[in-house]
Amino acid sequence: MNPVLDYHERSKHHLDHYAPGPGGLDWATQPDPFRRYSGALELQLPLLASELPICWDDLFEPAKVPPQPLNAENLANLLQLSLGLSAWKSFAGNRWALRCNPSSGNLHPTEAYLICPDLPELPAGVYHYRPDQHCLEKRAAATLTWPGGVLLALTGIHWREAWKYGMRAFRYCQHDCGHALAAISYAAATLGWPVRLLTDWGDDAIVALTGVDRAEDFTAAETEAPEALLWIGSGVVPSRAQVLALLADAAWSGHANALSPEHRDWPDIHAVAAATYQRGGGATLEPVGLSTSLRTSLPALAPASSEPVSQIIRRRRSAQDFDGVTAISAQRFYRMLDALMPRAGLPPWAMLDQTPSVHPVLFVHRVDGLEPGIYCLPRSGAALDDLPTAMRTDWLWAPVPGCPEHLPLHLLAPLDARPFAHTVSCHQRIAADSAFALAMLARFDDIDATHPWRYRRRFWEAGMLGQTLYLEAEAAGVQGTGIGCYFDDEVHRALGIDTTRFQDIYHFTVGGAVVDSRLGSEPAYAHLGAIKRRRV
Repeated sequence: MNPVLDYHERSKHHLDHYAPGPGGLDWATQPDPFRRYSGALELQLPLLASELPICWDDLFEPAKVPPQPLNAENLANLLQLSLGLSAWKSFAGNRWALRCNPSSGNLHPTEAYLICPDLPELPAGVYHYRPDQHCLEKRAAATLTWPGGVLLALTGIHWREAWKYGMRAFRYCQHDCGHALAAISYAAATLGWPVRLLTDWGDDAIVALTGVDRAEDFTAAETEAPEALLWIGSGVVPSRAQVLALLADAAWSGHANALSPEHRDWPDIHAVAAATYQRGGGATLEPVGLSTSLRTSLPALAPASSEPVSQIIRRRRSAQDFDGVTAISAQRFYRMLDALMPRAGLPPWAMLDQTPSVHPVLFVHRVDGLEPGIYCLPRSGAALDDLPTAMRTDWLWAPVPGCPEHLPLHLLAPLDARPFAHTVSCHQRIAADSAFALAMLARFDDIDATHPWRYRRRFWEAGMLGQTLYLEAEAAGVQGTGIGCYFDDEVHRALGIDTTRFQDIYHFTVGGAVVDSRLGSEPAYAHLGAIKRRRV
């Protein structure tokens, strides 16, 4: 059996049993949420993102956002708005940080490394970003020379998620990578910078660029797995061979901290990580790019908010509960769905060059002017052909009155979907008490022995959809939350899905959040003092 699909099957939750997990939380081994490199030179970054004048609607009219200089100050803004802290919360003597990029269980397996040539106030080298201190740790000094952009690599520490979620943790690490990718795209758009996901460099390159294979630097520390590599900027991407050659004589420094004193091993995670590893110089995710019709035929997004982007991004929260009464307007609902459709040059989909492979099935509960029921949004022409034949034959696939003509939303069945959404989302009320919830169906029939890494990237795409909904919800005055716990095959059975072609890989829900007044809240970087607010 395909080892990737074997992992996926065995990591499913079921109504009568859950995927293998730790069975309880061992607080003595709770992972440190922040990786540090002792002995590495620290470069302090300024906290100036709140001064960015760009409003939310400006992001979707790129001409309104002129490209900013590529320097340390603007890279600091990029990192703060994508991977930095957004607040500190406290309760009953416990204190924890929230970040701009959401994470399953707030465990944050994703680490980021900046690889850059000489820039103003930033010497060439490889840097690790520390969100708790909003600083760069210099991992390697090297003579890197190329114009017009920087590389940003993401890695994942699987143990951080496995500590709580066990075997299923690998899925959540990939979700989190997708959220981080979208967060970076939105943050870069506030600076007028294009972002491109480099799918053809391979995981070998990410390992070499970040130094996570340097055993002498990780003697007691948990390992990091390569995830994604981004090019940020308008210049021509240097070749993989060129960059790796420039790093060949790099002088590395710093030793990674151990996150937990003890660990429980999960062999299934090691196996799927090895099976989905993309060797250097491998093929891109898809052999063809996004179709011209998808890039050019969609009209501009409707206005959503004139609020500063920096406020929306830093205010984003994962709702813990919904009030069960808040409805959203059809206009707001259609805008959120429209933002999930790829458009040329717009975040976050501009970083990809592929046909969409993940498609929402929506459980609409409280949208004014829209009949409650089950709906589907195929995000590509091919999916509009394939999904009806891969699902129940009695679904209506009816047009939705009042829906914008260009938005491929279809009504499958008018009904009260709240009990179903509640049950299949691991009996969580948030899926029924919201305005709407959704399941994300991913194409699975092309995840084969030749392209096993597509498994990871399907979850990235789902995470990107989730991040888009998070920010669109905040712009609309409501909140969202991702749901990684759901009964996979129960969804498949109810929807009549041909699971050889599509699988449910993520749930999400949006509505009126109930705020827990018992929680204390502090500004994200108050602990660093006023010195961090100056320019470099």
